[in-house]
Amino acid sequence: MSVDLEQDMVAKPPIGPPVIELREVGRTFPGPPPVEAFKPSNLTIDQGEYVSIIGPSGSGKSTLLHLLGLLDKPTTGKYFLDGIDTGELGDNARAGLRGSRIGFVFQSFHLLSHRSVLENVELAQIYNRMPRKERRQRAENALERVGLSHRLSFTPKTLSGGERQRVAVARALVTEPSLLLADEPTGNLDTEMSGEIMEVFDDLHHGGLTLAVITHDLDVSRRAQRQVRIVDGMLHTS
Repeated sequence: MSVDLEQDMVAKPPIGPPVIELREVGRTFPGPPPVEAFKPSNLTIDQGEYVSIIGPSGSGKSTLLHLLGLLDKPTTGKYFLDGIDTGELGDNARAGLRGSRIGFVFQSFHLLSHRSVLENVELAQIYNRMPRKERRQRAENALERVGLSHRLSFTPKTLSGGERQRVAVARALVTEPSLLLADEPTGNLDTEMSGEIMEVFDDLHHGGLTLAVITHDLDVSRRAQRQVRIVDGMLHTS
């Protein structure tokens, strides 16, 4: 084994606070009867980690996704994102934090069919107060990171499923988030295209990005640096 590879395998201490820290976070939906969709759980994801959260349908993955993505608020516990206590924030501040710190990738690509690949990524920055030239440059850079710099003028309908998902990944990256949060990112792809997307995720991880991938697919889960299981609404960390 080379010295470089040995050094790469040594865990590096995180710099700064965890990207994600759940402290006894739970979510109960009112009834009758009340439904405890996510039981009080703890989870820490440090900067630069690549973590998969795996569980079957109905296990609470969607509820957890909404909590991590600041799309919903926990009933109990505290959620810190980059060291910020999200429970102390108002709706506008939560939306601002979500837009600046979290990039989302979903099973469905959610691309605008009548817009070019470049425009789809560029429009993700529409509310950023920066010159259009800079927004375009950042979009081009994000598409280059996912290997699509040769498809800028294409529309989504002319792309393969794997290419569409790469556009969606570039759109998530263009705001330079501290966390990439993916929900079943290969659910609409065949085996070959799934492998391509997971290679993109591997590259992003090696580049230092923090990734949390929610999936039911064991092959997708195994690509991560660390696996966490969710069973009947409870997280089981290793």
